[in-house]
Amino acid sequence: MSRTFYITEVFSEAPYGGNQLATVLDASDMSMNEMQKIARGFNFSETTFIVGGNHKDGFDVRIFTPAGELPFAGHPTLGSAYLARQLYCRGDESVVQLNLGIGPIPVTFADDDVLWMKQKAPVFGDIIAREQVAATLGLSVADLSDTNPCQYVSTGLEFLIVPLVSHSALQRIKIQNDDFGHGLFAFCPQGYTANQQISARMFAASLDVIEDPATGSANGCLAGYLVEHKFFGDSAVDVRVGQGYEIARPSTLYLQARKSDGEFDVKVGGKVRIVAQGEWKL
Repeated sequence: MSRTFYITEVFSEAPYGGNQLATVLDASDMSMNEMQKIARGFNFSETTFIVGGNHKDGFDVRIFTPAGELPFAGHPTLGSAYLARQLYCRGDESVVQLNLGIGPIPVTFADDDVLWMKQKAPVFGDIIAREQVAATLGLSVADLSDTNPCQYVSTGLEFLIVPLVSHSALQRIKIQNDDFGHGLFAFCPQGYTANQQISARMFAASLDVIEDPATGSANGCLAGYLVEHKFFGDSAVDVRVGQGYEIARPSTLYLQARKSDGEFDVKVGGKVRIVAQGEWKL
């Protein structure tokens, strides 16, 4: 018995960029244990399994890192929605819904080839002392912003959001330990390219992801953080984030978010391309 799989690059503006995703089709009869073994076999940040559903009710998708299952993750959502539209729909639908562990997530297909996922409203958690975070990053306290906090944020998966003062500090990060749960997401207000406004890096050793090339879930948390703290002086943002450059997987993520009357609207977008297709022999 075998299963067809695809490999996509998500948040990629050019070949050999973005975050790689393996997606296994027609996986309804696979056990959790088998899915986990396949995810370890691919050894990407995440592997997804389409286990059922349809265009009307949404497609049921499970997400695994090499270490375990996740209720939500960003680039697996966009990559799986792209494939579901291409393979199970007519290919011209403007919205495809995925049914994930955190509930339904709609993905919208724009005319400029950018896919947008609407994320859950951010939940803001504990603020961590700059000194503790600096020590974990192998940086000095002066490398961290003293006007914006290091704070846990979740839009379905929690990350510690860490504002840095310079691109130099971002590039000098040397993780010393793994004390911060699902991931630590550091950023600074300068892009790698002229069309980016922010640079970022994400580390999650506890998930067997030493450094992630492009993290849609963490960028959704960042989008909520930016408007909550009015990082750019406003309660709305429309920016592009560069990530993955230090590990030779250049990625661009599109963020749109606003806060109005206490309500958040958070969207993360990016481009997707299919790069491989094969058969996994079970």
